[in-house]
Order: sequence, then structure tokens, then C-alpha cells
Amino acid sequence: MTALSPADAERLKLAFERCREMDGPLNEQLRAYADAGREIFPAYAAAVDRLVERLGENGGGANAPRPGEAMPPFILPDEHGRLVALSSLLAQGPVAVMFFRGHWCPYCRLNVRAVIEAQPRIAAMGAQLVAIMPETQEYTVRFKSDCGAGFPVLTDLDNGYALSLNLAIWLGHEIQQLLSHQDLARFHGNDSWMLPIPAVFVVGRDGTVASRFVDPDFRRRMDVEDLVAALSRAS
Repeated sequence: MTALSPADAERLKLAFERCREMDGPLNEQLRAYADAGREIFPAYAAAVDRLVERLGENGGGANAPRPGEAMPPFILPDEHGRLVALSSLLAQGPVAVMFFRGHWCPYCRLNVRAVIEAQPRIAAMGAQLVAIMPETQEYTVRFKSDCGAGFPVLTDLDNGYALSLNLAIWLGHEIQQLLSHQDLARFHGNDSWMLPIPAVFVVGRDGTVASRFVDPDFRRRMDVEDLVAALSRAS
């Protein structure tokens, strides 16, 4: 199993910075970074392909709440330890509930940056955003600060809420070895090596899912314009 060398880690960092500055839609940036990753760290890219294939065969994320179904409630701590309930958010308007893998994930960082750029339009229609991650508050604070997010970042410790939505997955030994340069046990406060499938649920004020994006391939995310349009319809 080939670990990521310091030189290749630096190349990935530079590739991320180039993709972050690209003009164009979010998924073009994500594809560009994925292409760079396939060149720089091919062992990891191939392992991810196998993971995505396995998840697809097992219906990964398929049983998460669908449009027209009720979104299960949550009460989770934000980056400051304050409890945030879905019901209190919905009292103010429709909400996009977004699941991210972690502060260390470049795809999540590209994703949240694109969402932040659309936040003024989202706020103008009376809608809200909330992010959910399996990391402890030390790292949700870092994620929010590094990205400049103006919305709550909640801790789903041990992926409890993600598990209830059929979104939590075990990465497997191969990915665990290839990601050994990331201290997920410290980030999560456990050594389960489980992550949520990145997903977005647009929830109307009545608590019903109006739209969703669930893809076992974390290299693809909900288009930001689709997110804005879904929130507009739910408003």
C-alpha cells in the first residue's frame, strides 16, 4: 500500500489552491481536483473508485429520506457547544441540511466555499443553511473559521444522526491505510473510520424533504444553482 509522500502532499495542496481559484461551476472545480488527485495519488483514486463501486452495489445512501418524506429531527451541538434543533431552524424558514466529511476534506472545502458565495441569495429568500460533520467541536470551529462559513456547523458525534438516515459508511481497511496521514481518530474522538456520505436535504417549513442530493461518490456534490433553486421552491 503506497502512502502519500510529503512531496505529493504538497502537490495536492497546490492543486487544491488552483482549483479553488478556478472560474466556473462547483463540479468543474471538483472534477479538476479529482483529475489532479488521480495523477498525483493514483493508489488513493483507485481505492476510492472501488469504494464507490461497493457502495453503489449496496445502495449506499439510497434509503435516506426522499422528497415528500419527513426529515427526521435532530438536536446537535454547534461549534460553540450550543444545541441546535432542526425544529427551531424550520420555524424561521426552509433549511438546507448539508453533510460534510470533515475539515480535512478538500472536496468539502471546495463545496462549502461555493455555497458560501451563494449565501446572500439564500438569506434573501428567508432560507438557511446548516452543516453537519462527524468531527468534535475543536475541528468544526476550525472548519467554520477557515472557510468563513456564516451558518452553524454541527457535530454529529459517532455519526449517530447520519446512521439514522442511512448515510454513514465504513471506509474499509484499504482507505484507512491510504488516509493514514489524516488523524481521523483524533478528529472524530473515535477510531471507527466511518464517514457520512456527503448529502444535501432541502427541508420545507413543514418538515418535509422538498429536494435531496445523495451520491456515494464524494467527489460529486449538489450543484449550487440547483440548491438555490430548491430552496426558492421551498420558501
